[in-house]
Amino acid sequence: QINFVACQLFALLAAFWFRVYLGPSHASSAVRHAFATLFGIYFAVFCFGWYSIHLFVLVMMNYGIMNMASIPNIHRYSFVVAMGYLTLCHISRIYIFHYGILTTDFSGPLMIITQKITTLACQLHDGIGRQAEELTAEQNRLAVKTRPSLLEYLSYLLNFMSIIAGPCSNYKDYIAFIEGRHVHMKLLEVNWKQKGYDRLPDPSPTGAVMYKLCITLVSLILFLTLTKNFPMAYIIDNEFLEKTSFLSRLGYLYVVTQAAKPKYYFAWTLADAINNAAGYGFSGVDEKGVFRWDLLSNLNIWNIETATSFKMYLENWNIQTAAWLKRVCYDRVPWYPTALTFVLSALWHGIYPGYYFTFLTGILITLAARAIRNNCRHYFLAPVPLKVVYDIVTWLVTQLAVCYTVAPFVMLAVEPAIKFYKSMYFHMHILSILVLLVLPARPQAHSVRRPQNQVTQNSIKNK
Repeated sequence: QINFVACQLFALLAAFWFRVYLGPSHASSAVRHAFATLFGIYFAVFCFGWYSIHLFVLVMMNYGIMNMASIPNIHRYSFVVAMGYLTLCHISRIYIFHYGILTTDFSGPLMIITQKITTLACQLHDGIGRQAEELTAEQNRLAVKTRPSLLEYLSYLLNFMSIIAGPCSNYKDYIAFIEGRHVHMKLLEVNWKQKGYDRLPDPSPTGAVMYKLCITLVSLILFLTLTKNFPMAYIIDNEFLEKTSFLSRLGYLYVVTQAAKPKYYFAWTLADAINNAAGYGFSGVDEKGVFRWDLLSNLNIWNIETATSFKMYLENWNIQTAAWLKRVCYDRVPWYPTALTFVLSALWHGIYPGYYFTFLTGILITLAARAIRNNCRHYFLAPVPLKVVYDIVTWLVTQLAVCYTVAPFVMLAVEPAIKFYKSMYFHMHILSILVLLVLPARPQAHSVRRPQNQVTQNSIKNK
């Protein structure tokens, strides 16, 4: 953990230096690729020692697949090899290292690299192996038309900004950043002459970086003061269970879940700040004309803590992983996209039984929450006082449902997870099943069946 923090802090300093002295106007794309790659490899070796060989083996295996596999199958082969290798490493954590291994072992970077490998493979398949009419608007925008060179491939997967803690980004966005087109492309989406500008502005990430570093510092303080004082394991302590009522256990569950969050807030926000410091992560201009640096943000803390639906909570937690799951699974599978996406998420996280308790429970609660929202929400939109009451109730239920769902994720093993759910009387499972049995299902349109030009084609045929 000390190595992790040291590497990330050094990466932050290197990112500032990279933006100032190796910016696109001072260095060629090849130099920027090489520097980012070499520093990334150094950080991996420093942090994980000889275990970092797993990262390099997986990268080179999939580079071979990318160059030798047929385009119609490149995304399938890459997915099977990357996820298979990652799963083998996850298995080794239990049967070789047992449950005591730290969460900051080499499997963390391997998980990020797996995301990038499969993302690039799918986008390469979209760009070369499919027609534009078959793609959604997002798939068409992110499609990669040519196979990357070895240097570009290594830089994308192993760059120092993201090798330790991510996040996963799209290949075209990363290449545009290295080549100096990243910010310019986003600025061209705005008519600056109407805003009184004679030329394109030059947004600086310094303010965004400072703001995110403040969040990082606060998260670190909360982690050091709260997380260790409110362990999740205490909620299944026999003495605690005997002396507390059901409502008291629910309240404590919310407290310990809140105490577990600062660790993730710290790691993800610091990783975001590192990319911003290097000049990467500009996402455009908002309605108020403020420059936004959240292209790579992995969480929105305000939306998480005020979420009034399970969907809203998930969309703002581990954002880049949710985007990856959507692009490589949800948008591509022909059947049961929600269930298969949760299964892939569990498999990607590892093989600890607690992960599967969490994600299988998540499938059930997601379907139930969707049914309630689709069937009931429109009755509570007016008048305003009724809407306020509805928001308060749904916020409370959402937060407790999330706490109920993620507790096994922290506990990891089977026995603690079952003991926890028994102490909670399986109430969320039972309520979710009742909701699904009582309320009618209203299926949603699945994006994989709605390519970007389908509506236009249908209208032409009708005419």
